[in-house]
Amino acid sequence: MKLPLLIALFIPVIGLCEDVIITGTVQSKCVINTDTAGVYGNPTPDKLSTAPADGGVMPVIRYDVSLADAYTARVTTPTNFSTSPALTDVVNWTGSTTVSAVSDTAMSDYDTNAVEYDETTEFDLHTAGTVWFKVDSTAEYGYNKAFPGGTYRAVVEAECIAN
Repeated sequence: MKLPLLIALFIPVIGLCEDVIITGTVQSKCVINTDTAGVYGNPTPDKLSTAPADGGVMPVIRYDVSLADAYTARVTTPTNFSTSPALTDVVNWTGSTTVSAVSDTAMSDYDTNAVEYDETTEFDLHTAGTVWFKVDSTAEYGYNKAFPGGTYRAVVEAECIAN
């Protein structure tokens, strides 16, 4: 009688298991919209610019943030054309991103505290609300060389990075 009991103690117990899946959906509390599409003006044959003084229109990007201190706005100005005629010389790019308007006066330090590197500007979105950024972009072609006729497009990259 003791032998079957002893054998039963050394036989591993095989149990059943089941994987239970847990899912969840996170809605971003930061939404990016284009309020104004940019347009390049052509004030001189070798220059394209979004500056109003050059006949251009600066793109305006709107960030709607419903959770303070949770996101960083990252805006990168163009460094190449996404569409253009064939170009045989170097294009020199400059650009900047600045605050155009805010929905809350607590956002007034966004420009002052912005971090700039390469063609990118980052803004700490420390206050819930809406902020509009305007982007200046300039492309200069070669040395006194005229841009060929055609359509030119460039892309501003706007991101909302979770902190």
